[in-house]
Amino acid sequence: MKKVAIVQSNYIPWKGYFDLIAAVDEFIIYDEAQFTKNDWRNRNKIKTPKGVEWLTIPVGPDIRRRIRDVELPDARWQEKHWKTLAANYGRAPHFAELARVFQSLYLERCHKHLSALNREFIEAICRYLGITTSITNCWDYELIEGKTERLVSLALQAGATEYVSGPSAKSYIDERAFFTRGVRLSWFDYTGYPEYPQLWGVFSHEVSILDLLFNCGKDAPRYMRFVGRR
Repeated sequence: MKKVAIVQSNYIPWKGYFDLIAAVDEFIIYDEAQFTKNDWRNRNKIKTPKGVEWLTIPVGPDIRRRIRDVELPDARWQEKHWKTLAANYGRAPHFAELARVFQSLYLERCHKHLSALNREFIEAICRYLGITTSITNCWDYELIEGKTERLVSLALQAGATEYVSGPSAKSYIDERAFFTRGVRLSWFDYTGYPEYPQLWGVFSHEVSILDLLFNCGKDAPRYMRFVGRR
């Protein structure tokens, strides 16, 4: 039995993204997809004294490209993002510990492509959380035409017996395409997360996982569903 998930890369994603990674045996990053403006590919939310705010990576005006083709024209955002994180989470109990993980990614690297940047951060967070799921790119496999057909093909090439999808895909996935090829389709449930100690006012689940890590450190899996439980 092998479980596979296929998802576009996000910038410093929320905790549910990593629970999905932890719940499967192989996580395929689907950055062959069209880049979408004002989405999670190049931005995410953090808590601040003024409320929840966006951290956004500038990617230029051209949105007619695949995620894997998005270049980062200006590196100045890296220092700005790190200073913003330090200003808003410097008081968090585990900020100093996590700074050893992330400061170098922001200040000592020169990121040229969004897809590679996102994967580097995702893998760093997985290592910290002890997630050992294999992470691959969709272009490691043959890509055929058809939205659902391509997903089924990728799952089969990866040797999957079960494809795990986020619930938002129910609007476009043809479930019969998986059934007829002998691949079980299951829907991931993102509900029921407990609250954790969080800075700055009213609690919010819809923030980057960095919020959880800065506040809870190695105790973060206690507030997640699959990390540390497989």
